[in-house]
Amino acid sequence: MSRRFLFVLGSARNDGNTELLARRAAEQLPGDVEQRWIALADHPLPDFGDLRHDADHPRPEGGDLALLLDATLDATDIVIASPLYWYSVSSHTKRYLDHWSAWLRVPGLGFRETLAGRTLWGVTVLADREPSVADPLVGTLNNSAAYMGMRFGGVLLGTGSKPGDVLKDTGALTRAKTFFAKEPPLARFPYRGGRARPTR
Repeated sequence: MSRRFLFVLGSARNDGNTELLARRAAEQLPGDVEQRWIALADHPLPDFGDLRHDADHPRPEGGDLALLLDATLDATDIVIASPLYWYSVSSHTKRYLDHWSAWLRVPGLGFRETLAGRTLWGVTVLADREPSVADPLVGTLNNSAAYMGMRFGGVLLGTGSKPGDVLKDTGALTRAKTFFAKEPPLARFPYRGGRARPTR
C-alpha cells in the first residue's frame, strides 16, 4: 500500500509554530508519498455527543465531520500537529479525537479495524524549555494509538512562543529531518493490566 499522510492541524491560527515544524518534517518525505493537510480551525466540528447507551452513531453524511472521517480512514499515517495548550492537545484536536469514539460505533464502518496497524504521529511546539511538560499530550496520543491497535511514531517536540520562533530551534529542525524515516512499533499502554477505554 502506498503511504498517504494526513496532517491534522490543531492550532487556533494558521502558519503557527507547530505547523511550521510539521511542514519541515514533511519536506523530507519521498515525492511519491501523498500528503493531505486539514486545519481543524477551518473545518470546525460539532461537540461530541455520547450515544453509546441509547443508539448507534450514524455515519456522517456531508460536512466537516464526513470530510475528517473519510480523510482519516484513507490515511496510512495520521499526524496530529497540535500546539501544547494547558499541557495537552488543543480543543480543536481533542474534539476531533472525541469523534473517534463515535466512529468506533458506526455500524459496519470498521473504524478500529481500518486504523489497526497504521501509524499515529505527533508534532507539537511548547513555550517551556522543559520537554516533560508535554508528557500529557504524548500520553494522549500514545494511548489513543494503543487502543486502536496502531503504531506510534512518537512526538516531534519544538520550542517557541512568538510566530516563527520554532525556526530558531536548531535541535527540533534537525530532528524533523529524520522524524518520519523510522519504522514505529505498535503502541503499548505504559502500564500492566487490561485494555483502557477512551471514554466511560
